[in-house]
Parts: sequence; structure tokens; C-alpha cells
Amino acid sequence: MYYLVYGLLYLVSLLPFPILYLVSDFVALILRDLAHYRKDILRKNLSIAFPEKTEAEREMIRKKFYRNLTDNFIETIKLLSISKKTLEKRFRAENPEVMYDFYQQNKNVTVVLGHFFNWEYANQLYSLKIKQDLAVVYMPINNPVFNRIFLKLRSRFNSKLVSAHRYAAEIKPFGKEKPYTVILVGDQNPGNTHNAFWTPFFGHMTPFVKGPEKGAALTRQAVAYCSIKKVKRGYYTSKIEVITNNARETENGFVTKQMIAHIEQNLREQPDNYLWSHNRFRHEYKEELFKHLVV
Repeated sequence: MYYLVYGLLYLVSLLPFPILYLVSDFVALILRDLAHYRKDILRKNLSIAFPEKTEAEREMIRKKFYRNLTDNFIETIKLLSISKKTLEKRFRAENPEVMYDFYQQNKNVTVVLGHFFNWEYANQLYSLKIKQDLAVVYMPINNPVFNRIFLKLRSRFNSKLVSAHRYAAEIKPFGKEKPYTVILVGDQNPGNTHNAFWTPFFGHMTPFVKGPEKGAALTRQAVAYCSIKKVKRGYYTSKIEVITNNARETENGFVTKQMIAHIEQNLREQPDNYLWSHNRFRHEYKEELFKHLVV
């Protein structure tokens, strides 16, 4: 089954971008106007994030989101066959010298980012642009066929994959010969809200995973945020912004709060280029249970 599905997706990936975007437009239309994919979640998320916007403005964001979502999926499939030259043309790193400076200092780095399109391109692009070993933390997909396919496309270049479920064991080999960079999406919903950071996200108390901050502090890593902006369809730019040179020296919750501030700023600049179908605000804050976890 793996070879059958992989072969079909590889053939799709060979199609030129204009054809792929026609497919994306068609699927986006179905999701938006026929299936009404996660419409209620989208409206809820947007109303919490942008209460100052009119309903019409939020609806415009919601409608634009669907094409960005399907574009992201199509572009991810394209990673099965995309060339390095094409990837570097379509996803640009504005200041990779920041990562080179960390390499010169022999310093390990955690790079956090949000669910901005296209985060899969970011993982691959930085594996080509930095001198450090790159460990990309991923959440395994339940379907074994698609999990294997995504492992393959995510490691086509120089990235090495580290499972979030086995992070402690799989990160151990890194850093023995040269510094390494951990890159991960930091706005995941925590599996256990009783072991999470609770902090305001767009003014709404929201749980965030502790792992990125705790791991960086434990090993005295620097932490940076990778912003992603869409320039035009199929073209993106990114920038590395340093949060701290040593997470061990920061107060509890500082790194997480800084990441959230960056994500909020990016969202205000490009509100439709984010995974709003991710049910980020589904957990209810109960002060009597979580007040000791607030940061």
C-alpha cells in the first residue's frame, strides 16, 4: 500500500505548479462551500483573536484561509520531488547569518515557529541553509502509510526527524560532533492540560506545551523564533528572531510568552495564513485547577 500511495503522490508532485494550484482551488471550493470544513471552529477562533474586526472582515479571513490550507497541502506533496533550486527560489531565508553566528559560538539552538503556511518548506529550507545538524520534531501520523510518506518528504534534504513521543531518546545522538538546531512548531495543543503552561493567547487563557522551553533551559540552549510570511501565492519569506541566548537564564514562562507574542504579531500582519482549523481554544481555563500553572 505504501508504494502504491507514494507512487501516486510522487506523480502528482511532478505536475507544474499552475496545474497543482488549479487542483488546490477546486478542493478549497469544496471545503469552503460544500463541506463547510470546520466552519464553526474557524469562526470561533477568529472571533476570539480579532474581536475588533467586523463579522464581514472575519468572514473574508475565513474564506481566504481555505485556499491557503489546500495550497499548503499541495506544496507539501511537491516536496517529494522539488529541487533545491526551486525550494530556495520559493522560500527565502532573510537572515540565515543569525544561525551561522550560533554555529560559530558552538551553541545549540531551539527554533520555534507557529502553524503558518508553509511550515513544511521552512523545515526543508533551513536544513539547506544552516551548518548545524537539524533535528525536526514531528508528531507521528496515526496512519502508518502516510506517516512513512511524511517521514520521507520531511527528510529529503539534510533534516533528521525526531519523534515528539520519543524526544528524550532520539535527541541524544545530536551535539556530539558539532552543534545542532532543534526546530519545532510550538503552538501545539498539549495532551495533558494539567502539565502545561497556561497563559493568555489573544487575551484568552490557553494551554501551551512545556517541552520546548524546558528542553532548551535544561541544556542551556539559545532560543529563536522563525517568522513566516507569504509574499505571493507559492512564495514565502522567513526571518529568525532571537528570544534568548541561554534559556536557563530566563524566568519560567519567558520563552513561551515571547513565542506567543511573535505569533500574535505575525497573525495581525497576515491573519489568513495560519492553521485556524486547529482548535486552539478548545480547553476551558479553571482557576481552581490551573492557577499554579499560569505564566
